[in-house]
Amino acid sequence: MLLRYHILLLLFFLFRLPWLHSQETPLPGRYVQEAIATNHGLRQQEFLLEKNLLSLEEAKKLFWPEVGFGATYTLAAGGRSIFIPVGDLVNPVYATLNQLLMSNAFPQIENEKEQFLPHNFYDARFRIRQPLVNREIYFNRKIREAAISLKEAEIMAYRRELTKEVKAAYYRYLQAASAVEIYNQAITLLAESQRVNESLLRNDKVIPAVLSRIQAEADEVKARQMEARNNQKNAAAYLNFLLNRPLDTAVETDSSYREDLSGLSSLPAQAAPREEMAQISAALEMNSLSTAMKEAWRYPKLGLQVDLGSQNFNFEWGGYILAGLSVEVPLWTAGRSELQTEQSRLDGKALDEQRQQLAAQLELQAYVAGNDLLSATEKWMSFAGRVADARLQFDNASLRYREGLANYLELLDARAYLTRTALEESLALFEVLVKKAEMERVAGVPTR
Repeated sequence: MLLRYHILLLLFFLFRLPWLHSQETPLPGRYVQEAIATNHGLRQQEFLLEKNLLSLEEAKKLFWPEVGFGATYTLAAGGRSIFIPVGDLVNPVYATLNQLLMSNAFPQIENEKEQFLPHNFYDARFRIRQPLVNREIYFNRKIREAAISLKEAEIMAYRRELTKEVKAAYYRYLQAASAVEIYNQAITLLAESQRVNESLLRNDKVIPAVLSRIQAEADEVKARQMEARNNQKNAAAYLNFLLNRPLDTAVETDSSYREDLSGLSSLPAQAAPREEMAQISAALEMNSLSTAMKEAWRYPKLGLQVDLGSQNFNFEWGGYILAGLSVEVPLWTAGRSELQTEQSRLDGKALDEQRQQLAAQLELQAYVAGNDLLSATEKWMSFAGRVADARLQFDNASLRYREGLANYLELLDARAYLTRTALEESLALFEVLVKKAEMERVAGVPTR
């Protein structure tokens, strides 16, 4: 029952949040757009996406014919040869004919000796290759299409995480700046208290120890202020790092963040899907295609090859055309292909388990982020009137002190309570904004 109550309370709160309908606060929105345009990590992901797009184009080109030009020229001397006894075969015949004709019309010829290695021989050709049947090319293209979907989901997830980090860094900066201002106010109050007590000391109405205590309080506040300034510098440096700017660049601020706090009141009925689920879905599709490609190892491959060229001795023309079909039929791979297919199936089962675990994790993230935002909001709202009350207590203590109705310890305690309350209220206020940015991240709010 308690768990059900928390779930119902969370849903009621989420349905009352306005920030999924409202416009982005002006200044954080500009910082987010600047980060999306300049962040090195995001640009790296975009370059990888462009690479995947080119890879897909490459896969599509595999269906097209491939044309190449090649030429060889051969010079040879020595080596194996063949003896052709042409003279021994025809010279007796020629001699008989010459006797019968009483002429020398048929001269005697020498025997021939031909080398096997061609000498002064060339072969130049254009070769055209065209795949006709090849299932690997088809699945390769499908896998690269799924890889593009995977990379696009990774980029969207990175953009969403970057948006959350930029907003949180900006709010942390405002939180540190607010702390510095609160300490400034505390130092001003202590300076006024010191001035009053110096006047009272000249009139012998207080002891010197009062001034020493006030000075100690001022030193402590200044030390805390230095710490707050350091936190402010670090927050600014981290924000500038996300924006790809010099770390010491001044951070522009305004009061528009209060518009986000004016009414956390409505949320769409259904949050957008998370990119992490799109990533795992793309990975599952790639695994399915890879498994299908491995299962198709038995399918034959058919290709066409055509050579258009010329070959002859002494660079004389000898044009020719040679065409052929090539067929490759896998018969036996000693079980390697079956083992590869089974490995791919097991990878798919592991991915499916990962998908179910991821769905549970995302559900848990949304639940925890909603509870954290609800708790932070309730804590901040609990400060309503407390700062004003602390200010009233300090004013009353200061008045009573001047009238001699209170000692300086009561005044210092009232000042410390005022400073502490203001700091806690400021911390709670910006913690709501940080938790809101985290909730937007896990709820799948579109980045702008």
